[in-house]
Amino acid sequence: MMRSLHAKRWLAPVLISLAGVLLSGAAWAAKPAAKPAQPAAAQPSEQFVDGIAAIVNKHVITLQQVNTQALSAQEQLKRQNIPVPELTVLRKQVLQRMITEELERQEAERLGIRVSDAQVDHAVQTIAQRNRISTATLRQEIEKSGVPWATYLDNLRQEVRLDMLRQRTVDSTITISDAEIDAFLKSQGNAISPPQQAAQQPAPAPQQQGPQVLGLAQILVAVPEGAPAAKVQELRQKAEGLLARVRGGADFAGVAAASSDGPQALNGGELGVRPVNGWPDLFVSATQNLNAGEISGIVQSGNGFHILKVLTRGQPGQRPAEPQLQSMAPQAAPAQQGPMMVTQTHARHILIKTTKVMSDAKAETRLKQLRQRLANGEGFEDLAKRYSEDATAPQGGDLGWLTPGETVPAFEQAMNALEPGQISEPVKSQFGWHLIQVLERRTKNMEKEFKRMQARQILFERRVEPAFEDWLSQLRGQAYIDNRLDPQSNRNRR
Repeated sequence: MMRSLHAKRWLAPVLISLAGVLLSGAAWAAKPAAKPAQPAAAQPSEQFVDGIAAIVNKHVITLQQVNTQALSAQEQLKRQNIPVPELTVLRKQVLQRMITEELERQEAERLGIRVSDAQVDHAVQTIAQRNRISTATLRQEIEKSGVPWATYLDNLRQEVRLDMLRQRTVDSTITISDAEIDAFLKSQGNAISPPQQAAQQPAPAPQQQGPQVLGLAQILVAVPEGAPAAKVQELRQKAEGLLARVRGGADFAGVAAASSDGPQALNGGELGVRPVNGWPDLFVSATQNLNAGEISGIVQSGNGFHILKVLTRGQPGQRPAEPQLQSMAPQAAPAQQGPMMVTQTHARHILIKTTKVMSDAKAETRLKQLRQRLANGEGFEDLAKRYSEDATAPQGGDLGWLTPGETVPAFEQAMNALEPGQISEPVKSQFGWHLIQVLERRTKNMEKEFKRMQARQILFERRVEPAFEDWLSQLRGQAYIDNRLDPQSNRNRR
């Protein structure tokens, strides 16, 4: 559904990790481009003489691929001064990450989600702009950290694809009611600060005051969906043991790298830095009384048991001791007061989604044919009802009045270029291909609507990440996975 795309929102949780790794090269170097494995790095046992580390549905992950990434992860952890797990443990962690990435890749392919070179270039430009440097300087900083530029771009492409996958599969499942917005505004005294700034606004200067930001790391002990009570208790005891270790002085990042089931394990469990409102309620509650460097107790969610460490807390302008490049994540901005005159657009569209069967070329061709039919006098509303694959099809594709930032950039840019009555050429977004018609425009004071929109966004931010983790858990539970380096993980899924 086009009215709930939250285009800028997903880059915050997905790419926030870039803020901590663009200079250090963490995570990116841990997932290198394919290259020959070094035989001396790991000695596979005889039972793996076929060279297969895991099978994910019909896809094979080889031991050579695992060993290559494990070596790179080993070097990267050393560069970050994170204690390196034993090689057998490291290989298991690397393989778990590779399995998750393969599942995501397969699902994106099934849905016809593809990332163009232009989208990757746009992501690079956005990161450079956030850091107020040129793309050439950004490349120099990346390569200075030891990460090949090609590797960085490959992994950035993966993150953009994941962002698109999340938008396609999860966004529409989250509903925020008006009553919830009313209750939230009442709890905030009707004075809230947005969790992120609009794309058109410049990044605030360091001395500006904004909403509090919070940086977290986690150790996750995942609980398989439908696990029996005895298994849940066993995993809780494991989490308690890990908590005792880190509270006893063990390096948190090292324990995360060796034992966390979270996707950020090989980056020391770092989840990133974002406005407090952008974290799930559970994490906010668990860390609200903690200072930087302190560790929470065990936090139970639908995904398992979390141990959280506060990395930083303060104003957006405050930074950790080590300099960091900013990611694509939008920056927090001060709340705006007084009238907000905004130009809104009333538009409608026809959406053709891409899949394995419906390629980009076929979708574009179909819309060109529909556009010709519109030029020949057929009605937009009628064609939208018959052919659009969006939830707005029964309403003739009517999206209502759209506020800047409410739709994804590709859609908004094309829409803004149209005069009332005009119909666009086919436009591609992460949701598929669109024909857009602008019906009318108006300028309106959006002060009250802005507060409600920001409240809705904050509540959405709190729910969307846990929802996506649940979706990933379900995806994993439905897949055929044969992990030959860690057979226990196969049993845990059943």
